[in-house]
Amino acid sequence: MNTDAPVIPALTPPRRILLGPGPSPVDDRVLRAMAAPLLGHLDPLFIRTMDEIQTMLRYVFETNNRLTIPVSGTGSAGMEATVANLLEPGDEIVLCINGYFGERMYDMVTRLGAKPIRVECEWGGPVDIEKTREAWRTSNAQVLFAVQAETSTGVLQDIAPLREIVDERDGYLIVDAVTSIGAHAIGADRNRIDAVYAGTQKALSCPPGLAPVTFSDRAIAKIKARKTKVSSWYLDTNLLTAYWDSPAGTPRTYHHTAPITMNYALHEGLRMVTEEGLPARAARHERNHRALVAGVEAMGLGMHVAPEHRLWTLNAVSVPEGVDDAKVRARLLNEFDIEVGGGLGALKGKIFRVGLMGAGSTENNVLLLLAALEKCLKAEGFAPKDSGVSAAADFYAQ
Repeated sequence: MNTDAPVIPALTPPRRILLGPGPSPVDDRVLRAMAAPLLGHLDPLFIRTMDEIQTMLRYVFETNNRLTIPVSGTGSAGMEATVANLLEPGDEIVLCINGYFGERMYDMVTRLGAKPIRVECEWGGPVDIEKTREAWRTSNAQVLFAVQAETSTGVLQDIAPLREIVDERDGYLIVDAVTSIGAHAIGADRNRIDAVYAGTQKALSCPPGLAPVTFSDRAIAKIKARKTKVSSWYLDTNLLTAYWDSPAGTPRTYHHTAPITMNYALHEGLRMVTEEGLPARAARHERNHRALVAGVEAMGLGMHVAPEHRLWTLNAVSVPEGVDDAKVRARLLNEFDIEVGGGLGALKGKIFRVGLMGAGSTENNVLLLLAALEKCLKAEGFAPKDSGVSAAADFYAQ
């Protein structure tokens, strides 16, 4: 064994323009907040920070749910927290699968020993409501899952029809809002969603590392009535609640050492959301999405998702025939320091996934990307029809 200490140079990453499926650009205000001195995880000042985070998360989720917290982990930890708490071994759950993250939920559910009932839907389209209704009626499931903002396809799902299905027998609705939180309305109370999970690294413009979740009162009652323990000690909401939300005058109970710096980041990111306001923030994301679409279509490219089902935060741009998407993305990264994503699963090689989220959803980024994309496509043999930059600029001038 070599006992010499390794000599590793300092890490000096470039400042990439992150326009992929996540992480998104982190605002300098958030980065400065992360440089604040650490506090202990039970320090009174940190507990006050925790309380403020919960208050702001309720605003963003549009809910009065008492159990609204950031789980220490990425969005996938939030995903697993919802089903680990609401499902017991042998329970049936209807899974609406219209993209990669529905598949991930299927994997998680099977590991829990529950029984997933798959509703297969087109990748690039919304959930098939009639197929979902039939699966619900012919099963004994009490829980239904769907993705509001499918990051792998760029599809935005309407929640109301899913709630109508679940209401046929007073069931429970779980929703993935990882790519919608902070940009699209979630309406947890309005849509009567029983459990929603999200991530910090998309439109909240924070680094990855926390998973905001919210559970309805009826979901909490279901969890408390379980016949078996929650399979995950770490994600058990009964234990997490004692740390995040103890009764007035009762000391908080240690559960785990929370990632202090990540909570600082989320606190500042949420402050920025509340300062801008949800309606204005949604309008900004929609405007920049529409400008990008105008530019993309002017160049002769297409969008993979129909207009009425498109996300504003994640734009699925169809790769032109004969163009290698990996080469175009490599050029964008190497020549312009711009990161965009490629397709996953059934859409691998077929779409560019362009993220316009949070601090990254700006007019400047839209125009810069369109100019860079035009140059990179030309280098790979594609002749753009017209100027994407001009088309986007005309849209902004309206």
